[in-house]
Amino acid sequence: MTRAAPPEGISRVALDVPLRRLFDYRIPAGTPAPQPGSRVRVPFGRRTLIGVVVENATESSVPEAKLKPIAALVDAAPVLDAAVLALVRWASDYYHHPIGEAIASALPKALRAGASPIALDVLWRPTPAGCEALAQGRLARSPAQRQLLELLVRHESIRQDALAQQLPRWRPAAAVLRKHGWVRCESVAAHIGAKRAASPPAAAARAPTLTPEQVLAVSHISAALPGFATFVLHGLTGSGKTEVYLQVIQQVLAAGRRALVLVPEIGLTPQLVRRFEERFNSPLAVLHSALSDGERLGAWRTAASGAARIIVGTRSAVFAPVPELGIIVVDEEHDASLKQHEGGFHYSARDLALVRAQRAQVPVVLGSATPSLETLQNVVAGRYRLLSLPRRAGQAQPPRLAVVDLRAHAVTAGLATPVVQAIERHLAAAGQVLVYLNRRGYAPTLLCTACGWVAPCADCDARLTVHQRSGRLRCHHCGADAPLPKRCPQCGFEVRPIGQGTERVEERLRELFAQAPLVRVDRDVVRGQGDMDAAMHSVNSGAARILVGTQMITKGHDFQNMTLVVVLNADQGLFSTDFRAAERLAQTIVQVAGRAGRGSRAGEVLIQTAYPEHPLLQTLMTAGYDGFARAALAEREAAAWPPFSRLAVVRASATSAQDALDFLTAARRLAGAPRAVKLLGPVPAAMARRAGRYHSQLLLESPDRNALQRLLGTWIEQLGELPGAHRVRWALDVDPIDLF
Repeated sequence: MTRAAPPEGISRVALDVPLRRLFDYRIPAGTPAPQPGSRVRVPFGRRTLIGVVVENATESSVPEAKLKPIAALVDAAPVLDAAVLALVRWASDYYHHPIGEAIASALPKALRAGASPIALDVLWRPTPAGCEALAQGRLARSPAQRQLLELLVRHESIRQDALAQQLPRWRPAAAVLRKHGWVRCESVAAHIGAKRAASPPAAAARAPTLTPEQVLAVSHISAALPGFATFVLHGLTGSGKTEVYLQVIQQVLAAGRRALVLVPEIGLTPQLVRRFEERFNSPLAVLHSALSDGERLGAWRTAASGAARIIVGTRSAVFAPVPELGIIVVDEEHDASLKQHEGGFHYSARDLALVRAQRAQVPVVLGSATPSLETLQNVVAGRYRLLSLPRRAGQAQPPRLAVVDLRAHAVTAGLATPVVQAIERHLAAAGQVLVYLNRRGYAPTLLCTACGWVAPCADCDARLTVHQRSGRLRCHHCGADAPLPKRCPQCGFEVRPIGQGTERVEERLRELFAQAPLVRVDRDVVRGQGDMDAAMHSVNSGAARILVGTQMITKGHDFQNMTLVVVLNADQGLFSTDFRAAERLAQTIVQVAGRAGRGSRAGEVLIQTAYPEHPLLQTLMTAGYDGFARAALAEREAAAWPPFSRLAVVRASATSAQDALDFLTAARRLAGAPRAVKLLGPVPAAMARRAGRYHSQLLLESPDRNALQRLLGTWIEQLGELPGAHRVRWALDVDPIDLF
């Protein structure tokens, strides 16, 4: 029975808990109603949590006697503005994820814990008693305390960070002085940076002359300002997409508005951030997962205050506060990293960028040399406008592509003879060489030469990867780690690594080309942004002649002297059961090939394969990515796979395989036989056992997005009540990127 709440009203609060609802709390008498988007401290069971007010109301379904009051208001003003709060609510509804967890994804951890949304400076001041004590000479025997107090009296007040610079060991003295009441400290709002006037910032670097295609792209996007439109900037690698972004953003800043730029992985695209910093003297806020909690909070504050005119970040930055938003750019829009895979909230930053831009009535630019098939189909359907950059900027020409047939040539440590000869030729001509292999470690398998034993992961259906240099066996799925044995644990005979990883390829190249400095880039050697910057500097400066790397080197890097690119193990994605595998392989080959010949010298790309006649490779060689995309879209349409249908997948894991399958079987029975929605499965995942748990999945497919959403809206709410639900962990992924 619904009862009227007390006269002071109620707030509906989102809490960071896995429950799909808001929680009603009474606004205490005499307390102003908290604004939607502001934080409150509330009782929740035996705990006190910080939540975000989503809306206020005058009635509640909770009986008045059980309606608890808000314990405290944390904010005087919202930390989530109306636009971002509405975006998070939309995302929560579309992806059918608990609103509290969705809101938590939109806020830095420090804000979720109660930190101030406004940057604060700590000021230290002398008290009148302290001034008197100093004048009376009462600190004659305490030189450190006297020095600190003299400094404070002389300046009247000093910021704590400035104090630390002048007196590095000031804290013990300050503690004593504060205990005596001779100094005090207080927090005041910090000056992050003034909002700039609606005038163009002075350019720090001169803009290059645009090609006619770039001029056309800039003019089309500029003509849409400030209204909503979706542009697909499809250009060859090296065709100058970033320059188009820069020129359009210059106009946005000149109009007194701000820009939001999303990138797949900020750690892999340092050159993009550097170009923004070089071009504009406007403050820049950078948001990504590699930041510490304090750094992330500082960047968020800079964005929220309006001090930052440009916000660059990875997928969670789609929720960043951007006052007076003028444009959204999604660079490398095809990249799977823009979809959240880990955790429960599986949102697509690219798709949410479109929603945000439409609601803000600003243009959104989706840039890529290899647009996703979903994006290209939206172009065909007339929903997006295509802007093409079909040639490289300057005098650079597209590289020459060729395949190396592994059936016809000797291979040592993963390198075919023609590849070795090509590397030698390019090095002799003072070029640089990139060798791409998306497999880190020394070798993917450790094999006994006598009994055939293969080093397994005890917790996964996977083999342990050999890491020769560190003498370890590691699982790249669960992180298991063990010493590298010299003998087979079953029969005692010799063991040997089978296959190649980047570490082994590096070893072989150092043997063959000892005089050519080499740098390797993968997650085993690049642990932080400093490591990545150092590696890229060694390549760009010419100190390194050979670069060996994984997926980390395929995006956002402009190597002016890279004349040869070698793609090893290109066959990995040719025969996958995942319907997206061919698209990803084509994108990877085109992206990594685009690192060659970006300067004045011609580039060459060699693709090692045991299947040179494969249709995917043949299409790429003869018709490029556009030809591949046309053929792939025709295949998808015939098979009724996305973008010609909509998918959702429910994944479940448990300590027993049967519990996971039983839960999904019950979930399928609960769904019944819905109209226009097909349920497939449940089946074990491609890697059924991972990290000690057994994984299964249930796939939902429909040609009608609305039909799928209607089913999910009622069905998902009931899954937690199924028998056996307490024995599994389950999550829903709408519009999944990975199926197998």
